[in-house]
Amino acid sequence: MFLAELQLEEKTAFLELAVLIASIDGNLSIFETTILNKYQKELELEDYAPTGMAVEEILKTFKSERSKNIVLTELLQLIYSDGALQDQENEIVRLIKEHFGFDPDEFGSFKDWIDKIKELSLTKEKW
Repeated sequence: MFLAELQLEEKTAFLELAVLIASIDGNLSIFETTILNKYQKELELEDYAPTGMAVEEILKTFKSERSKNIVLTELLQLIYSDGALQDQENEIVRLIKEHFGFDPDEFGSFKDWIDKIKELSLTKEKW
């Protein structure tokens, strides 16, 4: 939704992080693959191939509060796309929150917002 607002360096870092998170449990679901493809189109980086950057290096790329909010919001959508939060995904979310300086209340509101978007999407599909 807001990925186009990121700078080019942030866009590639975001894709690196998204691929890392989507494959963290060793199982890339159809839902995750669909969202990763959507991200690449939105970022206009369809031909980008992840390089396997370390998560700590990736996170250093995002400096503004706006960029951090965009990244966490989009990643939560990816993480919850398969309907479950795996232990490895939970750990990386914790790491991202800590690195970005988010408090637990902010995370709760992001997760609630993502849940509402998912509900709207499911309702729309039923029409």
